[in-house]
Amino acid sequence: MNRRQLLSLAAGSGAALATSGYANGARAQVATKARIVIIGAGAGGTALANRLADRLQGAEITLIDPRVDHLYQPGLTLVAAGLKPADYVLSKTTDWLPKSVNLIQEAATAIDAETQIVATEGGQCIAYDFLVVAPGLVLDHDAIDGFHLDMVGKDGIGALYAGPQYAAATWQAAQAYVETGGVGLFTRPATEMKCAGAPLKHTFLIEDIARNAGTRGKLDMHYMANNDSLFGVPIVSEKVRMLFGDRQIDPAYSHVLRAIDAGAKTATFDTPEGAVTRDYDYIHVIPPQRAPEVIRQSGLSWVDKWTDQGWVECDKATLRHLRYENIWALGDVAGVPKGKTAASVKWQVPVVEDGLIAAIEGRDPTETYNGYTSCPMITRVGRAMLIEFDYNNNLTPSFPGIIAPLEELWISWLMKEVALKATYNAMLRGRA
Repeated sequence: MNRRQLLSLAAGSGAALATSGYANGARAQVATKARIVIIGAGAGGTALANRLADRLQGAEITLIDPRVDHLYQPGLTLVAAGLKPADYVLSKTTDWLPKSVNLIQEAATAIDAETQIVATEGGQCIAYDFLVVAPGLVLDHDAIDGFHLDMVGKDGIGALYAGPQYAAATWQAAQAYVETGGVGLFTRPATEMKCAGAPLKHTFLIEDIARNAGTRGKLDMHYMANNDSLFGVPIVSEKVRMLFGDRQIDPAYSHVLRAIDAGAKTATFDTPEGAVTRDYDYIHVIPPQRAPEVIRQSGLSWVDKWTDQGWVECDKATLRHLRYENIWALGDVAGVPKGKTAASVKWQVPVVEDGLIAAIEGRDPTETYNGYTSCPMITRVGRAMLIEFDYNNNLTPSFPGIIAPLEELWISWLMKEVALKATYNAMLRGRA
């Protein structure tokens, strides 16, 4: 395949992925008076609301989320490397929703699975027949002693996950680090997290930007891994280790950030040998991540695992709650071994849709989720590895023979730049 063909592949893949296996007009509508409540208007909740609105005739679909803005989270890494402006990741929540969906722009404050009611901060009590919880997760910045978001962008502190303004401020701090050099610490929390490749992407991008600026020799870079691995898929972890070796990035295993002293520019890490304090000139902070409080207080969380994080108890194949048959989990909040990426949501949404409609029709569902997760692992500006895998850590490439998953390719970068957002937007519309 030549360069022109590869460009066509990248440009067309968004549309191809968006329409594969899904044609609204070809699917019969289901008549129902079911009351369906979806908590969360992120990628999963919005996509599901659109699909259900197309598929169900007469249903009452209510979406609960206080956010005015919709956040394209895969773009935050690019903003934090100065490659995209902050507004690249922003749109309005209402831009993506059909008129037939009732949007309540309030936070859900309580879920009573026994009486089948969701309460909101405005005092509303919404009864449901079926519930989908897709509120995303929360970033527990308070778990890091001495840290608060006002620090981001100042005194060598970055935190791209916190939102577009913080991703842009992260670039300010990272850019100063690229220019002046010193010790850089790139952290990763011990909890489950959204897009576990993001800490690696930021590390690789800052290294490459410094190399291109001719200042790489000034930087002493350290990646602080939360355990004895660099990535949850062993073969990918080994590849990253090799790349770190080539680029003189030093991994420090089993170092979990506990505290920051911004005045002294020191960070304290928990390690198997005890607390260790390291000096830094630049530190990138990714905090522990947990289910929102409304989920953790609802009785829907696992009781025997992830107890400090509160992910929703559900079957990993159907995403249906194990104790409440009329509740499904979707996206980051789902208590499954993999799947906290937008690409995962793309494959989870049809499973929840099928399960919910099957319940309405009184039949068994047919769709299952195999843990598919995709990570366009950016390794330098203009190069990436398109890594796709499942629950069993098997690599599951979408373009076998064309895009090698462990090779740094410009076409994989182009897939992120050209195809990913187009596919994401199609997904929000319910067309992917």
